[in-house]
Amino acid sequence: MEGQPREVAVLGGGCFWCLDAVFRELEGVVAVESGYAGGATSNPTYEEVCAGRTGHAEVVRVSFDPSAIGFRDLLDVYFSIHDPTTKDRQGHDVGTQYRSAIFAQSPAQRAVAEEAVRELGAAGLWPEPIVTEIASAAPFWPAEAYHQDYLANNPRQPYCMGVVAPKLAKFRKHHVTRLKKRAPSA
Repeated sequence: MEGQPREVAVLGGGCFWCLDAVFRELEGVVAVESGYAGGATSNPTYEEVCAGRTGHAEVVRVSFDPSAIGFRDLLDVYFSIHDPTTKDRQGHDVGTQYRSAIFAQSPAQRAVAEEAVRELGAAGLWPEPIVTEIASAAPFWPAEAYHQDYLANNPRQPYCMGVVAPKLAKFRKHHVTRLKKRAPSA
């Protein structure tokens, strides 16, 4: 994929470990980086973000090949792996850092995100209205190195076993045709 045009999406939907794990397996995704966006503090730390002092959301920055997967396709996966109807929470994770948010990197991304929210809301897939924040691009601050590819590096960590792994399994089940191709085992 060297030299291929890439686009970037910045998405928040609860703990970034879950989003990171899913998007790493999605066909057309070139890179995933966990980080923070949408707050007032420069270069925030995980502890500051978790304490709710910065205004940042935990997010992933997803680099993707638009000839292999479109932004709307990314959003379809995104909306299927978190609850976009709960304000400032996902499951037991509560606080503004866990908000559902799309940081549109361009006017075109904003239009696609707004259309997706309208269409999904009209479809009545959830009993409550979608509260996903659609914001303009904001500075992205990479999370500390130990947060990157967290599930692969910490598969036995209790949160990974109880929350991340089941979310990844659900993604695999519902999006089997969108998974990256794996080399056959020898």
